[in-house]
Amino acid sequence: MGEFVHVEVDGGVGIIRLDRPPVNALNARMQDEIAAAADEAGRRADIRAVVVHGGPKSFAGGADIKEMAELSYADMAARAHRLSASFTAVAKIPKPTVAAITGYALGGGLELALCCDRRVAADTARLGQPEILLGVIPGAGGTQRLARLVGAATAKDLVYTGRPVMAAEARSIGLVDEVVAAGEVYDTARAWAAQFANGPALALAAAKAAIDGGMDGDLASGLNLESHLFAALFATDDQKAGMRSFLEHGPGKATFSGR
Repeated sequence: MGEFVHVEVDGGVGIIRLDRPPVNALNARMQDEIAAAADEAGRRADIRAVVVHGGPKSFAGGADIKEMAELSYADMAARAHRLSASFTAVAKIPKPTVAAITGYALGGGLELALCCDRRVAADTARLGQPEILLGVIPGAGGTQRLARLVGAATAKDLVYTGRPVMAAEARSIGLVDEVVAAGEVYDTARAWAAQFANGPALALAAAKAAIDGGMDGDLASGLNLESHLFAALFATDDQKAGMRSFLEHGPGKATFSGR
């Protein structure tokens, strides 16, 4: 357990909890702890899906600007890839992931949320990439993952202006997937994750790898990746259990071991 980032387990769901009041500003130590938490969540067999949560008041209000303000080019050149890699570790968790967004998800906070498969936001949440207002650009995936999610034109609007969007607009542009009352955010996100707690873990990991890997290349390469991953699942116990259960009892009744 880190100083600012904690991993908890609740019924097969892992919770990566950000805990640096008041707004979970993402300093260098916290970034490293996020990477370590993502690695732990990915490795642990008792975690089958993951919720990333910042608590009831704020998901993450962005980078710790006090820590960054006086850094030189040489300083940041040495750290930039480490920053990006810490969030990419979340994107690489081979399990379904969901961000539970309350309060602010700005700058690095939004970039962290973009690393999850799904985003549930409070109806009072504010999201955005305000880095341009500080004379820089998003540096932890914001220019890349945001454009892939909402399209280049919308991403350019948000990045060029630095303007925040409220949850309703975020939902309309596809930045978040679900908007609920602030008090329901964590429970809603956890319920989505919990449906995978007894699912076919290897098939879910393969599905994520196929979709994410296919997005980074051409269609032919994606189809080739899909074929390899599909065939590999025929070496798993879950494939046998799932197909035998289908033949004997119909769909949706299989018991999976995750092997």
